[in-house]
Order: sequence, then structure tokens, then C-alpha cells
Amino acid sequence: MMTWRETARLVEARAEGRCEYCGMHQALQGATFHVEHITPSSRGGTSDLDNLAWCCPACNLHKSDRTLAPEPGTGESVPLFHPRRDHWPAHFRWAGYQVVGQTPEGRATVFALDLNHPRRILIRQSEELFGSFPP
Repeated sequence: MMTWRETARLVEARAEGRCEYCGMHQALQGATFHVEHITPSSRGGTSDLDNLAWCCPACNLHKSDRTLAPEPGTGESVPLFHPRRDHWPAHFRWAGYQVVGQTPEGRATVFALDLNHPRRILIRQSEELFGSFPP
């Protein structure tokens, strides 16, 4: 059985050091990224690798224990983006430094996780200077 530290290293390596929701790289962050339970433990999620994602603190705090969020256009409750099952480019695209949701799940995730907060835009601009944006 793996230790939590070994599990965290695997999750980080699989994500290549990037948040699996917003795409930011940990290298320019002032805080350590988190191992996030995609389906939260409080909702029956396990600590298996298939339920874990590498996540920046902002995405993790905004996501909290949610698996659903309202789609901004309709208000309908839809699943949030699932990094193990969903393919990022199928749900999102880049428009300059902004993440644009292309599906109901993508739009709900952009809104719920506040993926285009002004601070995130500044970080993406900084990442571009270092050659790490877009991901």
C-alpha cells in the first residue's frame, strides 16, 4: 500500500504539475497545490488514484465538496468537469487568457470555480512570460 506522500507524488506527476481544472502550473504559485478528491470523501469518494486530481488552492476551495453546479445560461444543475473521465479540450478552450466553457459542464465549472478571476488572468500572463502558457 502506498503512503499518502507517494500517492501525492503520483497525482502531481500525472498532472505534470498543473491544476487539472484551471491549467495553472504550480511553479509560479505561492502555495502548494492539493490532492483533491473529485468525488469528495463526504459524498462517498475514495482515495483511489481514479478519484484524485492535482488542484490549485483556488480551484480546490471553490469546488469544495461539490460535484454539481448550475449552468450559468440555464440554471440547470450539471456535473462539474471530472478530470479522470472528461477530456479538458472537449469542455474548455482558451480565449486569450480566459477559459471558455464549451459545454454545460464546462460553463458550470468556469463559473463555480471562478476560473477567470482577475488574479488568475495575471498568473496566466506571467506564465506566458516563462513559456508555460498556454498549457
